[in-house]
Amino acid sequence: MTTKPRAGMIGLGAMGHQFARHMLANGFEVTGFDVSRECNERAAGIGVNVVPSVADVGKNSDVVVIMVATDEQVENVIGKEGLLAALKPGSVICVASSTDPNTARALEKLCLERQVALLDTPVVLGQEAANNGTCTCFVGGDEKALEKARPVLSCFSANVMHIGASGGGQIAKMINNLLLWSCISANFEALSFAKKLGADVPKLIEALKFSSGANWSLARWGKSTGKWAEKDMDVALELAQEIKLPMPLAAHVDQLMKSIDQDKMKALLK
Repeated sequence: MTTKPRAGMIGLGAMGHQFARHMLANGFEVTGFDVSRECNERAAGIGVNVVPSVADVGKNSDVVVIMVATDEQVENVIGKEGLLAALKPGSVICVASSTDPNTARALEKLCLERQVALLDTPVVLGQEAANNGTCTCFVGGDEKALEKARPVLSCFSANVMHIGASGGGQIAKMINNLLLWSCISANFEALSFAKKLGADVPKLIEALKFSSGANWSLARWGKSTGKWAEKDMDVALELAQEIKLPMPLAAHVDQLMKSIDQDKMKALLK
């Protein structure tokens, strides 16, 4: 009988709490940590073994999932005084946070020095999918390490997809969100036009679900602005600048999205 790996969860906020909940529901022992006392208490309430530090998560885990806000936070969590001070050789770190692909590659090298595998495992489809355990997880890094981590990632992901070498998962999420924002801004312009012409926008959206103009953000119109993707757009445009690749549509979409909020999106439904 195969023994389940011990799971760790660092970052127990809106997304991380749900990840931990799904791990527990699938029979995993879960050790967790967050800088927020409130998040720790909430996680303890569902059965997470909350510990005082990141290193303590490492001591009690074979596969650790990280869901924090920034590249710097990811680096601090993993750094030589963090997880790498405590994880056993052969352990796997899964970075579910969105980071620059270059951050993922640099951290993979650092982890390999300690015989620990690092995968970049960002997820898409948002909070609703996290709540339901139906995220899509894009994975960059070693395939053997993925096979060890897959049972944990599958707890909250309906699809766990290996994209390629380190950084590949982050690239996939960045491109996904770039396309998402393009759709949102196009939908907003088109629906605003339709409303001015006197269309019943909710009925129009329902009809468009069965047309060649159908898209994910249109089907969920008014539920989310997609503003959480703003960091990914910034990284995409910065990388495009570094490699001297013109991306005029993406740059224009970035500017358009700064003027769109959830209230404006919902107003089109009235």
